[in-house]
Amino acid sequence: MRPLCEQVRHDGADALRELGERFDKVRPTHLRVPAEVLAAAEAQLDPAIKDALVEAIRRVRIVHAAQAREDVTTQVSDGGSVTERWIPVERVGLYVPGGLAVYPSSVVMNVVPAQVAGVDSVAVASPPQAQNTGEFAGYPHPTILAACSLLGVDEVYAVGGAQAVAMFAYGAREKDGTSVCEPVDLVTGPGNIYVAAAKRLLKGLIGIDAEAGPTEIGILADDTADAEHVAADLISQAEHDNLAASVLVTDSTRLADDVEAALERRARATKHSERVLTALGGPQSAIVLVDDVTAGLRVVDAYGAEHLEIHTASSREDALRVRNAGAIFVGTYSPVSLGDYAAGSNHVLPTGGCACHSSGLSVQSFLKGVHIVDYSREALAEVADVVVTLANAEDLPAHGEAVTARFERRDEAEAGTENAPA
Repeated sequence: MRPLCEQVRHDGADALRELGERFDKVRPTHLRVPAEVLAAAEAQLDPAIKDALVEAIRRVRIVHAAQAREDVTTQVSDGGSVTERWIPVERVGLYVPGGLAVYPSSVVMNVVPAQVAGVDSVAVASPPQAQNTGEFAGYPHPTILAACSLLGVDEVYAVGGAQAVAMFAYGAREKDGTSVCEPVDLVTGPGNIYVAAAKRLLKGLIGIDAEAGPTEIGILADDTADAEHVAADLISQAEHDNLAASVLVTDSTRLADDVEAALERRARATKHSERVLTALGGPQSAIVLVDDVTAGLRVVDAYGAEHLEIHTASSREDALRVRNAGAIFVGTYSPVSLGDYAAGSNHVLPTGGCACHSSGLSVQSFLKGVHIVDYSREALAEVADVVVTLANAEDLPAHGEAVTARFERRDEAEAGTENAPA
């Protein structure tokens, strides 16, 4: 991973073209997608898909608009205040996968919160597609380009994988020094193991949202659950990837047996059956039997699934008892696939148990909280002894002297006035 990123760092645009040809089997026609290609992708988009994307954007924008933060000023004392100001990141790079499937929905999930946060400069990268022909040859999938166009994003790159993360971190130039892509401050978006490894390597030079791994679904269900619904939902995530994890936790042996039978039947009938069967048969997927729902809650909390569905007699109440999950889907009519596209929630979520400490992508991901400290002379004088005492306790006397120095001249002047002859 390090040599690949160093190649991008040193060779810039030439490295990106070479790596595109090597890994994506196509040499990008242009690294930055021309405006006319973006416009053509939107113009040629199937009207039904366009309508669906517009509705998804609308719903996601509604939910994320409610996440907008306002500056808050706290008056600590007379003349002393601290304001927490929320400042958007200046420039972000958003990664959209394009391997086994096409993800215009990930364009929506990355771009909308960045826009709501007020990010000035938004760039998207997605792999060039070898199967594209005609005017879209060597570019990301046209549906991804159309989604960018619908959202008003005009800086889009035909760059995939770890090299896209490296491009965002270091920027990229042609041999003559012409800029192709300027560096960003933050990179977000899901990707494969190579994207995650590049994020880990370059974290610090850039901010990242998370090191996303293969998708996961956990389902907590009791004997009130419908086995066909549960099986369909487990399969819906298994079709993402051979390494996708599908886990059912239940206290009902009858449901477990019925789900197992439904999985066998449905998995063989679905389009990506080979991929689904591989994922379901892997060590990452399982049906876990527990004594009761309370025990099941302990299991799903320990697992910390990216997506967690609750199919119990008290789904809403049980959902509120969960501590660790990327997103929680309540009851029969809230499947994970709803959240993937049109619930309004974000589908860029923590994986690999990281839900115990991390959140999904949101407006907050693109904001920095900055404290603005504003104290008057009188307010500082009131707390000066506290600062000096704690500074001396830490054997950092200069910290205290930085406070007392502000009062020395006036104190000396006042002392001089008092000692002056009448």
